Amino acid sequence: MLLGIKGSSPSALRARAVLLLFAIYGLRSGEVSRLLLSDFDWSAETFLVTHSKRGGRQPYPLQHEVGEAVLEYVVKCRPRTGSRHVFLTLHAPYRSVSPASLWALTSRRIKAAGIQCRRSGPHCLRHACATHLLQEGVSLKEIGDLLGHRSAISTGIYAKVDISMLRRVADFDLGGLL
Repeated sequence: MLLGIKGSSPSALRARAVLLLFAIYGLRSGEVSRLLLSDFDWSAETFLVTHSKRGGRQPYPLQHEVGEAVLEYVVKCRPRTGSRHVFLTLHAPYRSVSPASLWALTSRRIKAAGIQCRRSGPHCLRHACATHLLQEGVSLKEIGDLLGHRSAISTGIYAKVDISMLRRVADFDLGGLL
């Protein structure tokens, strides 16, 4: 999907940065929509996310590829405006891009890449992120922390695709659910 983003148009650069945030960090569309320029600490290579469901702000390490994509969008084509949101609409009047617009962007890119999934929005990438981390041996608690969940139990829904792996990495008692 990311390889299908060609060129350096504002649309392409914004899409690449947004999709990397969804795919690598498993962020929700509202969390990406609310990102502010001040949430990024370039010298410390971190950024802050305000979680949609549980609230609160959580720092994340800024992976090089993601940082480069966000910085390229901000420097090369983000409209000059008083808005402090990172991701803005492509046309005036410039305002924060809505979660619904981010869902549409993601859905279009997933379909264009020929990826088959029940739901084609950012949540599909959230599931893919969690599944990848689980396959890498990351604990459900750590995945839950990354995704902004209150408990490891709620993170288990992302592991439903591989019950045997879930049994191996679960770090809590599932009470015979498996």
